Amino acid sequence: MDEAKSAPRIDLSIFNRLNFVKPPIGVKFLFFKPDEMKQLPKDKKLSFCELLVEAQSSEEPFYFSRENHETCVGKFLLGMEEMPPFAESGQIGPRLGIFHEPRVNYVIYQHIPKFERNVVNYVAFSKLDVMPFDPDVLIINATISQAEVVMRAVAYSTGELYVSKTTPVMGCAWIYVYPYQKKVVNFLIPEMVHGMKSRRLFPEGSILISIPYNWLPTVVESLKTMQIELPSYRSKEQYIREFQKILKTLAKKAVNP
Repeated sequence: MDEAKSAPRIDLSIFNRLNFVKPPIGVKFLFFKPDEMKQLPKDKKLSFCELLVEAQSSEEPFYFSRENHETCVGKFLLGMEEMPPFAESGQIGPRLGIFHEPRVNYVIYQHIPKFERNVVNYVAFSKLDVMPFDPDVLIINATISQAEVVMRAVAYSTGELYVSKTTPVMGCAWIYVYPYQKKVVNFLIPEMVHGMKSRRLFPEGSILISIPYNWLPTVVESLKTMQIELPSYRSKEQYIREFQKILKTLAKKAVNP
């Protein structure tokens, strides 16, 4: 939770090569108020997940605080306030048709990642091109094809597995809090999360990928060195020709090493 005062130490411009429809958003969790940044207008009533969309269209960075009005569970996840007992007991989900009964909804709260009370007082948001800080997480709104490239960059030099974790509700916890706390890359499909789908925040077929700070150097380096568009993807026939050629070459080399 370093303060948002200095320019990013890592060049993230490589992500622009992927031509995302919406710009990647850097997010930083802060204890102290960021001095050189405007606060989100207090009359804006947005959910925590909507702040990502707000940042995509904002020309300059902004920060959110407990003074701002938030229309969902964002402040609970950020440790800024307590969850109402009726909600945490599982009363909401069954009434929305998401869960069969409260005891099922209650189980969800045992898994939701969240910050401890009062350790996050401000959250800064910025588009990639104007970002004045090193992000704690970089959140990417990608098509499925673009998501394949980003996730391949995660595995390219590491062999890391593709893992997606989320829940039917409070998906924002898994795209903001979980990657930061666990230091792992996570991705999810917004249309599988009740609030994101109901608010219609992201284009159909979108994937949200959250890359924590510790993974950014690896992903950036992979994007610089790996082949972005693989010839195998041009057609089924191209894939079969390339694959068979590789198999024949390796089989011949194995016989005559």
